[in-house]
Amino acid sequence: MVITRSGLVLGATAVTLTTIAFTSLGIHSQGQAFPFKESPKELVDEVWQIIQRQYVDPTFNQVDWQAVRKQYLNKSYKNKQEAYKSIREMLKMLNDPFTRFMDPSEFKNMQVDTSGELTGIGIQIGLDEKTKRLTVISPIEDTPAFKAGVLAKDMIIKINGKNTEGMDTNQAVSLIRGEAGTKVNLTILRGKQRKEFSIARAKIEIHPVKFSQQKTPIGNVGYIRLNQFSANAAKEMRDAINDLEKKQIVGYVVDLRGNPGGLLFASVEISRMWLDKGTIVSTKDRQGEQEREIANGRALTKKPLTILVNKGSASASEIFSGAIQDNKRGILVGSQTFGKGLVQSVRPLDDGSGLAVTIAKYFTPSGRDIHKHGIDPDIKLELTQKQEVELWLRDRVKVGTMQDPQFAKAVESLKNQIAAQGNTQAQNK
Repeated sequence: MVITRSGLVLGATAVTLTTIAFTSLGIHSQGQAFPFKESPKELVDEVWQIIQRQYVDPTFNQVDWQAVRKQYLNKSYKNKQEAYKSIREMLKMLNDPFTRFMDPSEFKNMQVDTSGELTGIGIQIGLDEKTKRLTVISPIEDTPAFKAGVLAKDMIIKINGKNTEGMDTNQAVSLIRGEAGTKVNLTILRGKQRKEFSIARAKIEIHPVKFSQQKTPIGNVGYIRLNQFSANAAKEMRDAINDLEKKQIVGYVVDLRGNPGGLLFASVEISRMWLDKGTIVSTKDRQGEQEREIANGRALTKKPLTILVNKGSASASEIFSGAIQDNKRGILVGSQTFGKGLVQSVRPLDDGSGLAVTIAKYFTPSGRDIHKHGIDPDIKLELTQKQEVELWLRDRVKVGTMQDPQFAKAVESLKNQIAAQGNTQAQNK
């Protein structure tokens, strides 16, 4: 199976609670779906074969995968539903929440056109690898969940009163999604505090990039907020940089706070807009074969750069941040990022079901594996829960201004970078 660059998905994209047509997705692998399976047993075996060929860990996380095949092919299947149940049981043995089977209804639920109009509440969820509980990776900015106050790392313990213990992301999506205008009730555990949310579903239009020119004590700063590494994020980022370069700005602040990630190729293309040289990211598959993405000498600006990150900055955000940090192109300010270092391939099966498979790990230019740890910022500045609520929910106009504590710290970082550049230029004369 050939996997295109645009067909690689980063682990933290998990599941976005929206409904969208599959044809515009752009995250599945290129190639034909499997021939129609007359026998449900053949579908079970085909899924087993995909894992056998592609799964990132050749030990299958210490599972005897050959024995699994024998166990499940010795069973009789009366219908596809019985086959689906067995497939899920097989995949659960891998202890990998990102490798999962989706029946036709569930597969439709998880498909996201990251550049179009979505219907849902606007959160991305996954299973926490330690607790195995449903966890919010990030609310998407300006969506119903975001406005209601749902935060990254919130644990979803009930959906419409139903306990989520043991529930996978597919089941959660089926309960949470629904028609625009209807409501879903979520019970959230935030630390030791339990919170209740009643959120109305809505149609959501996502624009990944917003930018402005901010007046600061060091001069005008170009502020770019990137919400998601979607299919059109690179184009919008290019337009933002080109527009701001025409103005008298002294440097840039790129805001990735709450950015849950997205497409691998988008993170690479955006990194190239800031880096003239150096490695951006490398990936390793099960054979240990490494592929490396590098800068192409076409950076759009060399002005000082600071990136804002937090616990909701995941996957593609971490690739971009890691590339900037390891190449010493800019400074990271904020708090430790989410920690998702996996790449998935998502492919349709012929009966309308689908399979997501973890096929590779990614590493920052210096070779760091950030999975389960994240990236530590160069300048750590944590916001308290009260500060986050005040900034993001009650007084959004302060975001990306000098009244935003992390932005103010980013401006201070730019000041130091500008001073360092001046000293270097003076020494070179």
